[in-house]
Amino acid sequence: MKNILRLSLLFICLIVMVGCGKKDDNKLVMVTEAGFAPYEYYENGEIVGVDVDIAKEIAKELGKELVIKDIAFDSIINEVRTGKADIGAAGISYSDERAKKVDFSINYSVSKQVVIVKNDSFINSINDINDKKIAVQLGSVADTYVTENYKNAEIVRQKKYLAAIEDLKVGKVDLVVMDELPAKEIIEKNSGIKILDGELTSDSYGMIVKKGNTELLETVNKVLNRLSSDGSIDNFIIKHTEE
Repeated sequence: MKNILRLSLLFICLIVMVGCGKKDDNKLVMVTEAGFAPYEYYENGEIVGVDVDIAKEIAKELGKELVIKDIAFDSIINEVRTGKADIGAAGISYSDERAKKVDFSINYSVSKQVVIVKNDSFINSINDINDKKIAVQLGSVADTYVTENYKNAEIVRQKKYLAAIEDLKVGKVDLVVMDELPAKEIIEKNSGIKILDGELTSDSYGMIVKKGNTELLETVNKVLNRLSSDGSIDNFIIKHTEE
């Protein structure tokens, strides 16, 4: 009788343990590192950005609630690989090494970093900015790139690019480095400034899912294709750069 009771208790404990280890099937869990504007960043204590807007559309397509977890970038692949998260997004570029661990979606964004200067600027080439005063958006792709590659530059970090543009127009900085798409929008709305020819760097981004999860990957790609073709992703980028 005691043995039967012990076995019954053990069985109940196993059920509880298994249940606690399962993710809620009604939730879509996305992991990211929220310091990569305009793709993911904090606004009034909430994680927002291009990837968040995309993930909301994926969750809507699946009929699930979106849950976002902010973790270290180098932990994102492992969280997805082990099934602790459904998707990962944080400016993740494809590589053969990463593709051994997770499956990649189609590329949904190409980030090209360009240089904006005043029309009468003494800077005529993107190759002449190393020792200049450069404005970027705090935590952005441009911030990371400029910090790593222009050691002699003085970097001015603004929370919003429009503040950086104002700094440029009044002469507080020599140039602004930012993504090409919103840069073109800003140029159209502001006289006296221009984009220099060429780009400093470019990179393509995709989302990741657990290897072999073809059903989720197909849904992710379906949503990405729709948002790309109707211009929504471009609008997301502009919105989260100009706000």
